[in-house]
Amino acid sequence: MTPTRSPSSGHGVASYRLIQLVAAVVGTVFLLVGVLGFVPGVTANYDQLSFAGHHEGALLLGVFAVSVLHNLVHVAFGVAGLALARTPRQAAVYLVGGGAIYLVLWLYGTVIDHDSAANFVPVNTADNWLHLGLGVGMLVAGLLTARTR
Repeated sequence: MTPTRSPSSGHGVASYRLIQLVAAVVGTVFLLVGVLGFVPGVTANYDQLSFAGHHEGALLLGVFAVSVLHNLVHVAFGVAGLALARTPRQAAVYLVGGGAIYLVLWLYGTVIDHDSAANFVPVNTADNWLHLGLGVGMLVAGLLTARTR
């Protein structure tokens, strides 16, 4: 992260805005989750992990449906969060935009048949609830911390 100068510091001491910290933490968690999706033991039924598709049996923490594609999306989302945490504006874009993306993913997961080819990500009911929470949480965090010094 590139530090922003705090106008109240008076001594040119670098400080990070709260929104940058939140974006960096969210990005780190996504990166960690993406990597853990490739770890046998952390991912149940690891032998069933394939690139994509609704026939996946691999479950992160034994609960969340994952595939190679799903894990790579988490890794990319994590890297994006860390990169965009460099400035307050970019951090806000990441949190608000990412929150919107996760709300769309939640909606997608609720309208598709989980046993159909449309479930290529793949997602399950646990993923849907998580995506709803992530979407709302990221949006709220982005909007609230954008104005916090």
